[in-house]
This record gives sequence, C-alpha cells and structure tokens, in this order.
Amino acid sequence: MKVRLNHINASPGALQAMMKLEGYIKTSGLDAKLYEFIKIRASQINGCAYCIDMHTRDSRKMGETEQRIYLLNAWREAPFYSDKERVVLELTEAVTRISEQGVPQDLYERVRAHVDEAEYVAIIMAINTINAWNRIAISTGMFPEKE
Repeated sequence: MKVRLNHINASPGALQAMMKLEGYIKTSGLDAKLYEFIKIRASQINGCAYCIDMHTRDSRKMGETEQRIYLLNAWREAPFYSDKERVVLELTEAVTRISEQGVPQDLYERVRAHVDEAEYVAIIMAINTINAWNRIAISTGMFPEKE
C-alpha cells in the first residue's frame, strides 16, 4: 500500500481547519473516552483502517478495556455500555449514515434525555469531525503501520 499524497504538506490550511474542530470538541466538555468511542464506531462504519487503528490505540491508552473496544461494532448485543453510551453510539451511526434515514425524532429525544443542548451539539460536531477525518484518510490513501 502506498499513500496517494501527504495532505498535510499539500494543504496545511486544511489541517489547521480540522484541528480547530478538534480543539472545539476538546474544550466542549465532551468525555474523552466517549469521543474515542464515537471515532471508533464511525470509522468502523466508514471502513477507515487508519482511524480505527489510531483510535483503538488511543482508547486503550486512556484505560478503556479491550473487551469494550472489540465489541463496539456489536454494541447492541453487548451488556458493557451505559445507556448514555448506547444512545450516543446509535446517534453516531445515524449521523454517519444520514442519507439512509436522517436522525429520527425518537433518537434525538433519547439522546437529549442524557445530554443538554450544548453537549448534543458537541456530540454531533464530534461525529462530523471523525467522518471528515475518515474521508480525508481514505481519499489520500492513509493506512495503519504494522507493529
């Protein structure tokens, strides 16, 4: 596998714009472990090996268990996630696949039962940011390095 182009060298301003989004999310108060789950789940859906590799590593460094990381793609059948994590993962799937059914009102209401308006915005910005990173990584041919 070969990287198609180095997007950072090709357009440093694009990286700066993405880093501003990351900066917003990091200062929003969104739980860092939950943000990693959002990143991993969206990356699984999008098939971004580079981001899955990066964010599973980051999640482990934060102390997340291997079991919870491995089961993210089957979170509905695994009893290891809180109600808040479950609705955020469901929202992550809905926003990542927004063309399929949008974000149903009942899902919005279930998420809002766990978060206020500001955290809801932080969550959807987090979902949108990782989806953008996935598209950048896949489009430029980024791939994980072998250990």
